[in-house]
Amino acid sequence: MSYRDATRSAEERAELLLRQMTAEEKVGQLIQPFGWQAYEHRDGKIKLADSFKEQVARGGVGALYGTLRADPWTGVTLDTGLSPEEGAEAVNEIQRYAIENSRLGIPLLIGEECSHGHMAIGGTVFPVPLLIGSSWNAELYREMCRAVAIETRAQGGAVTYSPVLDVVRDPRWGRTEECFGEDPYLIGRMAVAAVEGMQGERLDSEDSVAVTLKHYVGYGSSEGGRNAGPVHMGWRELLEVDLHPFRLAVEAGAASVMPAYNEIDGVPCTVNKKLLDDILVGEWGFDGMIVTDCGAIDMLAAGHDVAEDGMEAAVRSLEAGIDMEMSGVMFGKYLLGALKAGKLNEEALDRAVLRVLKLKFRLGLFEKPYADAKRAREVIGSEEHRKLARRLAAEGAVLLKNEAAALPLAKDSCGRIAVIGPNADNGYNQLGDYTSPQPAGRVATVLAGIRAKFADEPDRVLYAPGCRIRGDDREGFPAALAAAEQADTVVMVVGGSSARDFGEGTIDLRTGASLVTGDSWNDMDCGEGIDRLSLRLAGVQLELIQEVRKLGKKLIVVYINGRPIAEPWIDEHADAILEAWYPGQEGGHAVADLLFGDANPSGRLSLSIPKRVGQLPVYYNGKRSRGKRYLEDDSRPRYPFGFGLSYTSYRYDNLTVSPGIIPPNGEATVTVDVTNEGGVAGAEVVQLYVSDKASAYTRPERELKGFRKVELAPGETRTVSFKVGPAELEYVGEGYRRVVEPGAFRILVGGSSEATLAAELAVKEEGRA
Repeated sequence: MSYRDATRSAEERAELLLRQMTAEEKVGQLIQPFGWQAYEHRDGKIKLADSFKEQVARGGVGALYGTLRADPWTGVTLDTGLSPEEGAEAVNEIQRYAIENSRLGIPLLIGEECSHGHMAIGGTVFPVPLLIGSSWNAELYREMCRAVAIETRAQGGAVTYSPVLDVVRDPRWGRTEECFGEDPYLIGRMAVAAVEGMQGERLDSEDSVAVTLKHYVGYGSSEGGRNAGPVHMGWRELLEVDLHPFRLAVEAGAASVMPAYNEIDGVPCTVNKKLLDDILVGEWGFDGMIVTDCGAIDMLAAGHDVAEDGMEAAVRSLEAGIDMEMSGVMFGKYLLGALKAGKLNEEALDRAVLRVLKLKFRLGLFEKPYADAKRAREVIGSEEHRKLARRLAAEGAVLLKNEAAALPLAKDSCGRIAVIGPNADNGYNQLGDYTSPQPAGRVATVLAGIRAKFADEPDRVLYAPGCRIRGDDREGFPAALAAAEQADTVVMVVGGSSARDFGEGTIDLRTGASLVTGDSWNDMDCGEGIDRLSLRLAGVQLELIQEVRKLGKKLIVVYINGRPIAEPWIDEHADAILEAWYPGQEGGHAVADLLFGDANPSGRLSLSIPKRVGQLPVYYNGKRSRGKRYLEDDSRPRYPFGFGLSYTSYRYDNLTVSPGIIPPNGEATVTVDVTNEGGVAGAEVVQLYVSDKASAYTRPERELKGFRKVELAPGETRTVSFKVGPAELEYVGEGYRRVVEPGAFRILVGGSSEATLAAELAVKEEGRA
């Protein structure tokens, strides 16, 4: 039993344990069934499922997925689900049974979804990653990741299936909301923050969980923006763009990686040995665990059709580098038989088991397998975490338009306010996908946030939903127009919904009251598996806004959504537009803070917003050769990458690059003075771009290579500096090797990708003129 010696390294302990395992026990370690099916919760008591006990007896469970996950897919509701304390106790009971009723007493790996908070009842629901990317604040995101790790580990979760590092190329894709944006450098900075925040200094800490980087790789570039569609991408672009954030996260110590569903050049990522073995393990030195997405192995035989049957699919994926299967169906059904039939290389099986066991030892599960239920009750959903969620929501919302200083609203002089729209008071619609059920009143909607500003004068705030996200029901138009007629300012809260059907009814469009019906309305137009042909507002939302505009009132549009909205009429006619994305449970308060000037907008777009969907793809860092215009219009976006307004203005001066000439391995310092010219404090996102004037292989016109969010008092000037060296100047050149080519570069610094100062930098070989 020397593998229990905690003074030995995790790798040594894993090897010692492997020697004692039977073939059945080895295969069992690679199987991850659905955790919510391992127990029943009735009358306040936990009863373990017989099927789970049978799997443990056969040595057939190495991990559980989503043990505490609650949503319509799992069928776990507020009534049947577990409180934070009960969740910890349930995981302990499951873990105890697995340890005490198996021959070797190997603890389970409890894997949970944590895209923007632990997806369990009671967990803090933070803003979605698209908003986090728009905050351009990696340090604040690192704080959020620490909070998520604390809440997850407190209930016994040890690994999370986040962050999502996909580079968005077509925002019609329903999973755009789960991503940070369109730029690999920005995503890479967030990726490192996630690893550092989630994993902490030690994986065996009670405040740490192992991250799983996903989806490896190219998932955000699928054909037509359709989920899991083929990816048409050259190898150089793959190396420079989509693999970049993953490489940085692996270098930061990420413990786990999840391959994507898609294929690249005819090879599904699940069996792509070049990606999994040659690059991830061979070149980058990754020594963690590789786990499939749910159903990915099935797709090899029924979808991609690169395997004749399930056994071939299971064997090929394992031998390509997969260690664990989420759901465990294919591995559990076929691996043991394949091993006995001589169709599976036992060395590949042992390699996978070693990586799983090593992660368990690194997490300290053999020494501390159980959660602290009391601590779970104290830290999950804490006031500190709610405040952090509110701050993040405010920092990531982007002010797109502010005609004639329509915002901020002056509380004393703005008169009556009508809050209108399907997202004004629908809590689930502002949370995004991968969200657990929420008790009444827990989510602060925009209506609730504005009402809180007028707690002493409730009659000054009127409300009407007007319409739903989808459908052509105009029944609520008269009530909405009546509310707008009585108001001086109208705040239209529209957009999209990634809310799955939680069975809680719908809204009476005439009164705004909740209706509990046997047939819940599902307004979902975004989220996993919900891809669109258009980026226009769904349903009759635009028509409602147009009717309200005819009344001549000040019109403030607040978008709450999971992908960019392209509505030219709103861009032209609204007095102000605030893009709030899905801002999480405290989003309503954050939006109200921004509308009334209690917070100054500092979010900047992390992806470009087109004028029309026909412009796609419209990302900022395209090649110079992509052309300038269409017959009907130019190819520029409506709102460019990095763009965002403030209640103050910033001036850039004195851009310098020193020295102006460096060798290929040298480094220059870039400095610029940034001044707050307005009368209120604000935070500016100073952005550094690099443009290679001439290169052996074509390059993007410009690429983000640095950014810093700086707070400035009125009239204050700060000098902001960046380092530019090999990491900022290199690209994938001859032989697909990274190289810094001698030549001329432009250094661009400013407040967006289209508003920059420029300076020159030359790279020359030493000893050459």
